[in-house]
Amino acid sequence: MAAQLGERFWISSCFSDLARMLEDTSPDVVHITTPPQGHYSLAKACLETGAHVYLEKPFTVTADEAESLIKLADSRGLKITAGHNYQFTLEMLEMRRLVKEGYLGGKPVHLESHYAYDLDDLSYVRPILGNRQHWVRQLPGRLLHNVISHGIARLAEFLDDDLSDIVARAHQSVKLQTLHGGEVFDELRVLIRDGSGTTAFFCFSTQIKPGLSQFRICGPRNSIVVDQTSGSVIQNKKRNNKSYLTYFVPPLLNAREHLRNAGRNIVDFAGRKLYQDSGMTELIRQFYQSISLTTAPPIPYREILLTARIMDEIFAQIYPTRMVLQPPRTELAAT
Repeated sequence: MAAQLGERFWISSCFSDLARMLEDTSPDVVHITTPPQGHYSLAKACLETGAHVYLEKPFTVTADEAESLIKLADSRGLKITAGHNYQFTLEMLEMRRLVKEGYLGGKPVHLESHYAYDLDDLSYVRPILGNRQHWVRQLPGRLLHNVISHGIARLAEFLDDDLSDIVARAHQSVKLQTLHGGEVFDELRVLIRDGSGTTAFFCFSTQIKPGLSQFRICGPRNSIVVDQTSGSVIQNKKRNNKSYLTYFVPPLLNAREHLRNAGRNIVDFAGRKLYQDSGMTELIRQFYQSISLTTAPPIPYREILLTARIMDEIFAQIYPTRMVLQPPRTELAAT
């Protein structure tokens, strides 16, 4: 498969051995997009030979592995980042700008992250459910482990490192039960509170329709809702509407917000700024820029580690008995 892909995209060399690839090509940057069980060992080998690393989500299987890689990168003067590309979509960049300019009126008070996954495509879920040795089912968090880091990363950006509470509850949907889902959970709810009192809620669902991909950040004065499905940023300002105006003014203001987003998206689409995976383009651009200019990587290491820590705790609560991980076979391509 690697050889076929190389021929299709005019890639000069293909390898099935990482050590040989690193020795023959001496890459400046390596993108690791294998199943998560191989992330730590592959990234460690790349860093040890002097290559910067772009590591797909989830960054590593455990927080200890994440910390080890970050320390290794720092010790060698190299950069490493996580493939949290949804953090760099146009709407997330706009939300971040508003927060930086003080729109919330202070430190966030409450955060909500909704992330959905559609199990209607049985071509993805059937191979997982039909094989207990499938690499997804060998992860500590099974199906959840492979997908929720996108939603957790939104929260980690605005939470303190000191977390006082994490309460996780998971279950299997009726639909997955009919597919004989075994031990695989596909519904997850998490409550979090950090040391400074900021609270957070995370919801992962395969059954909510239409699927939600939203982030809400609430401040002491105003709040922002980011809808990544429609590429919208809704600004909610505190207003004291008297009498019956409260039934008319807020809906009109919300309608104006949606019209503003539609207009902005049309302009961005016409200007070729809005397209599928534009967030990945921006993340990679910023990562390469941090390498060439010797600046901080686009995702602070603190956020990568906190995301990993939260995921560790979630999976410890919902899957108390962890399975032994077997690294999958990997194939690599280099230019």
